[in-house]
Amino acid sequence: MEPVFALLHVVMAIINFSRSNGTACNRQGKPAYPQLSKVGDIIVGGIFPFHSSWEITDLSYLVKPPPLKCMSLDFRAFQYSQSLIFAVEEINNSSSLLPGVSLGYKIYDTCGSTAVGVRMAMALMNGNDNTVLDEPCTKPAQVQAIIGDTYSSVSKAVATSIGSFSIPLISHYATCECLSDKRKYPSFLRIIPSDYHQSRALAEMVRHFGWTWVGAIRRDDDYGNSGMAAFTEVAEQLGICLEYSLPFFRTYSQRKVLRIIEQIKSSTSRVIVGFLDNLDLEILLSVFLEHNITGYQWVGTEAWIFDTELATMDKHKMLQGAIGLAIPKTKVTGLRNFILNINPLKTVGKAIFTEFWEALFNCRYTKHDDSDDLPVCTGEEKLSKIENTFTDMTLMPIFNNVYKGVYAIAHALHALLGCKETCSTKMQPDPLTFLEHLKRAHFKTKEHEEVYFDKNGDSAARYEIVNWQTIKEKQVFVTVGLYDSTFATHERLSVNMSSIVWAQNTNQVPMSVCSESCPPGTRKAVQKGKPVCCFDCIPCAEGEISNTTDSIKCEQCYQDYWTNAQRDECIKKEIEYLSYEETMGCLLTTFSITGAFMTIVIGVIFFRYKNTPIVKANNSELSFLLLFSLTLCFLCSLTFIGRPSEWSCMLRHTAFGITFVLCISCVLGKTIVVLMAFRATLPGSNVMKWFGPPQQRLSVLAFTLIQVIICILWLIISPPFPLKNLKRYKDKIILECHLGSSIGFWAVLGYIGLLALLCFVLAFLARKLPDNFNEAKFMTFSMLIFCAVWITFIPAYISSPGKLTVAVEIFAILASSFGLLFCIFFPKCYIIILKPEKNHKKLIMGKMPVK
Repeated sequence: MEPVFALLHVVMAIINFSRSNGTACNRQGKPAYPQLSKVGDIIVGGIFPFHSSWEITDLSYLVKPPPLKCMSLDFRAFQYSQSLIFAVEEINNSSSLLPGVSLGYKIYDTCGSTAVGVRMAMALMNGNDNTVLDEPCTKPAQVQAIIGDTYSSVSKAVATSIGSFSIPLISHYATCECLSDKRKYPSFLRIIPSDYHQSRALAEMVRHFGWTWVGAIRRDDDYGNSGMAAFTEVAEQLGICLEYSLPFFRTYSQRKVLRIIEQIKSSTSRVIVGFLDNLDLEILLSVFLEHNITGYQWVGTEAWIFDTELATMDKHKMLQGAIGLAIPKTKVTGLRNFILNINPLKTVGKAIFTEFWEALFNCRYTKHDDSDDLPVCTGEEKLSKIENTFTDMTLMPIFNNVYKGVYAIAHALHALLGCKETCSTKMQPDPLTFLEHLKRAHFKTKEHEEVYFDKNGDSAARYEIVNWQTIKEKQVFVTVGLYDSTFATHERLSVNMSSIVWAQNTNQVPMSVCSESCPPGTRKAVQKGKPVCCFDCIPCAEGEISNTTDSIKCEQCYQDYWTNAQRDECIKKEIEYLSYEETMGCLLTTFSITGAFMTIVIGVIFFRYKNTPIVKANNSELSFLLLFSLTLCFLCSLTFIGRPSEWSCMLRHTAFGITFVLCISCVLGKTIVVLMAFRATLPGSNVMKWFGPPQQRLSVLAFTLIQVIICILWLIISPPFPLKNLKRYKDKIILECHLGSSIGFWAVLGYIGLLALLCFVLAFLARKLPDNFNEAKFMTFSMLIFCAVWITFIPAYISSPGKLTVAVEIFAILASSFGLLFCIFFPKCYIIILKPEKNHKKLIMGKMPVK
């Protein structure tokens, strides 16, 4: 920062102290005179950069530095000045606004320098006439308000300087978000939106185009640094990463510029966000061309995106396809013609008019030396014959900002001075009172454009989205969208994608990402040591999905759902249970019904031949009861097939337990009868009277009743219940009957096994008793099959998964039932039906020879 500004706060403190205490004062240094001025009852100040640079002076601090020598005339400042003058003239000619009060103006040149800008602001406040020695410094400020400056850094310094005096500074082009801080800059207002909105709009636009990996170059001053800081903050919230953010200023050394070139060359991003102005880009483009840095997609701010001078200078179309934010196009009736009518400038600004004329028409009034080959100015040159920055009206929205700023001052004065048909006074109001009225100004221009300031002194943010397109070898600005901060968040940005032409003259949106988007079914995992935009795509784990692109985490499926193969959708788990519709269920049902049918057929046969010796000899009553229980055994297997329910779960195990005990009890009874029968044939034995038919029935009932009691206790204490087994398979739900109490289940099974073992032992003992038809042999074999089946069942039951557990249990029931049926009853049916000649009492008792 220039040395003058470094001492500014000290000087201001002295001035403020002197004024407040009424002490004598005297102006120091050379007076500063306005470039353009006009007298009036109330003066409006203006500070614009008529020159865009200055000559570097001795900053060694060993000698007093000379005044800055301004260089490079900037025609834009003349356009801003003409806009201010036009507004003043229009107000002075108005009968409805400030009637009877004339406005004057004083417009100074800041050279784009912070120090010069502050000095000119001081000149506007204090005036140029020397005060008499010993006269108190208590006079009011010379101006009511100041319009300017173009640059944020200059505006920031000026606002700091004049803020304590409550002199309003109304900027037409300073957008730095920092200037919205009313604690630091209480008297600063602006007609242009703050960079807070521009930075947010740029970030939203970049995200809208799918760019998450971008580079940035910023002007190394308050405008660029503050704007880029705001952009970075919003970009991070939207998931955008900056690969680099490089500062640049047009006074940078070649070494610093080369570092910028090297950084861009080594980068992988294809989009550059430029928080710069047109002068910065003019320098950068020539350097980029020299190092062949082309083909980048540029995103620009309002400072350069609609600058025709820059577009004209871009001969190699390096900015072709650039897209950015611009102040909405507007029209101010009469302003264009007024700006182009330069003759009145002779009367209001003689000092600078000659320099302006020479630069405008590229001529000289006075030859500097013989080598100067420029033509001599005649003063009759025609503006219609030239085309340059001054004749370009692209920045009409900015000219309109100057125009609206002057009108804001006029409306505040109109209200404060109590103007109706005429104003009650022409006296300059108190600065603080005027500032408060100015902040509350709310009016419409003649073009019906609403003007007001928010609590931070900012205007409403509305932007056009502008795209650089090449038409007939000429860069033109095409509006392709809008951004309005007053709308809801999701409605602020509106872009017509089909009308955009991108960098390298393509209709395809450029790609600028560090990592390709992660498809659904995957999640992002940030690469170590890199920004969040650089990531790997990790497939979701089993049972987890992501159904959006670039998901940061996978969501767990609900309990009854599982992932599909792509891991992007939760699908309902397959429910598995042994049903009647599937092949295994059909086969088991067929065998069950077949077994029951065969048992009934055998029962009918036995009933038909109930009086024959072979039926009577083997205790027909227990045989019929055994056949009945076997029928129930076959049918009880059907309760294991089908969707488990609360009743079916309780029924299947209890029915199985009771029917099998009934069956084994009958076999046990028959075995005991065989043993007793042979005991009864011994001399003096009366055993049969102790185990006659009543005792046989009672024994079957007693054995069965014990199992009934076990089942009742099981159902009361912890009955079986339907359960969704989610643990055995990840992608299936096994519908099964939970045992409730494992003790109950194994008690039922153990009791059946105990009876079967007892029956097997007794039958084994009776197998060699003499008889032509000793039933004990067949019962031994049937019990051997029964025990083998159920001993094999236990490990098979425990190890079988899902519905196979139920199938194993049904198979054991059917196998043991068929074993009993075949071993005990088929030999008898064979004799009854096929060998009726053997169905004789004598033959069965062994008293008749067998043929």
